[in-house]
Amino acid sequence: MSDLRNCSRCGRLFGYSGRAICSYCVEEEEDEFKKVKDYLYDNPGSTVFQVSDATGVEEEKIMRFLREERLQVSSENPNMLLECEKCSRPINTGRFCQNCKNELHDSLRKEFGLDKKPTPPQDDMNTRTQNKDKMFTATRRK
Repeated sequence: MSDLRNCSRCGRLFGYSGRAICSYCVEEEEDEFKKVKDYLYDNPGSTVFQVSDATGVEEEKIMRFLREERLQVSSENPNMLLECEKCSRPINTGRFCQNCKNELHDSLRKEFGLDKKPTPPQDDMNTRTQNKDKMFTATRRK
């Protein structure tokens, strides 16, 4: 059973499923995202403030869409600028540049031991030659 919580936006009671907002507010947010996306499609090169004024969507929400990688700044648009949270290089979308993403990925793989290749079990040569001519079968359960 899901946990009951109050929506952080409207205060309604809802079944929590990983997001802090209810399904009505999620729908509203998706509608706002569509407005922003449509405006940017028709008006490439707009600033965050221009998009916000034209669509009525808050600047913070537009920046969150960029950080969530739902929107991407075109490379020829100098008006919108995102920076990598780790090294401060300019990026088009998300929170980190590709170099920092790769570095983080590698360090996590190393930390959890996923970069090691499994070693085959060491068998005794005598055991292998003894079992070489034997055939093993499984019996079916009834």
